[in-house]
Order: sequence, then structure tokens, then C-alpha cells
Amino acid sequence: MTIAGAGETAEPAPKPDAERRRRPRGAVRAGLIAAGVELARAGGPDAVVLREATRLVGVVPNAAYRHFADRDELLAAVCAAAMAELGDRMAEGVSQVTGPRDDPNAAFLRLGAIGTAYLRFAREEPGLFATAYAVPDEHPYIPPSEEEDAGAVVDRSPLGQLRSALDALVDAGVLRPGERPGVEYPIWSGVHGLAVLTGQGPLRDVDDEERAQLEQSLLSFIAKGLE
Repeated sequence: MTIAGAGETAEPAPKPDAERRRRPRGAVRAGLIAAGVELARAGGPDAVVLREATRLVGVVPNAAYRHFADRDELLAAVCAAAMAELGDRMAEGVSQVTGPRDDPNAAFLRLGAIGTAYLRFAREEPGLFATAYAVPDEHPYIPPSEEEDAGAVVDRSPLGQLRSALDALVDAGVLRPGERPGVEYPIWSGVHGLAVLTGQGPLRDVDDEERAQLEQSLLSFIAKGLE
């Protein structure tokens, strides 16, 4: 405590740490998830640790337990954020394609853009890609979604966007309605499989040129199978 002498103005007492560090409601939770995403970006799902996340946010370790029951609950939230980032990259790729939904050429280009964005994300963000599919067993996969202007909910998950692109091929008269049900699963499996094989699998040492050829061959094979 500082005692002011005659003619001096007393200095205000310093604010306690708790008050100085007070954050808006929900900011700590959001900060922990954001920190977890950066940990995952650098080191994959195993790098998402509560203590390290709290250190990055600047709160005491026990503060995390006000928002997450345990490390798995934080990891589940980080996985959802990683999946959302993957979905955003795919949506961005699709948005670059012009042409009406029922135009066959545009529909094929959108399908290709989805696959290309998926493979690029796996290549450029291997930590987040692995994390997107590392949801702990006791937690569900929650697809990213957003409200459209019309009020309808659109599925922004990789699978949801793939389904939408395939539905557009039906609308364009390319894919027969009777062949549509379930076709997303072998397509997704093929693209995801190549991402894994060229990421941490036996094809991880191929050079950029060969990787690009493999990706183009797969996407062309998928497109021809849908004609």
C-alpha cells in the first residue's frame, strides 16, 4: 500500500490478477479450442494437451476444466474445428467454379474441385487432416453446418459437400437417379485413401510431379465412372 504525503495524490491500487485477466464470457473456451487447433496443426491430434493449451491462452491449468471435462472433450472440439476448416477449403474450391447447378460441365468441375481441395488440404495441413478424423470414441462426429439465407441448414462436412455435388450431377442429367444412392462412399474412400497413402503411407516419398499425376488419375477415374 502506498501512503501519499502532503500535497501528493495517492496512486490507485493495482488491480488483482483475476480482474486484470478477466475475459468476455466464452472467450476462454474459444481460446482453448483455437490453441488446440494450432497444436494440432503443428503436431496432429497427439499434440492437443490441456496444459499446453492453457499455457498458450494464458490461464491456469485448472481453468480448462470449467469448460472441458477432460482432454478428450477438448480434442473432440478441436477435431470439429479441423473438420470445419477442411470443409471451408472445399467450399472455397467449389465457389471458384462458375455455371448453373444443372450444367453437366460445371457439375463435373465442382466435383473435381471438391476432390482437389480435399487432397490439397491433406497435403498442406497434415496435422489438421489427421486431427479431423481423430474424434475420441465416446464423442460423436459433428458435421459443420451453417444457416443459408433461406433458413435451410446446409451440411458443410466433406461428406455433405460431396453428396451435394453428386446430387447436382443427377440434376444435370449425367448421373441416373437409380445409381445415385450410396455412390458417395466409394468415391470418398478412394480420395481419402490416396490422401493417406501419399501422406503417411507407402506413397509418402513420391515427388510432387508423381503425386499430382496420381491425384489427377484418381479424379479422372471417378469422373469416367459417373458418366
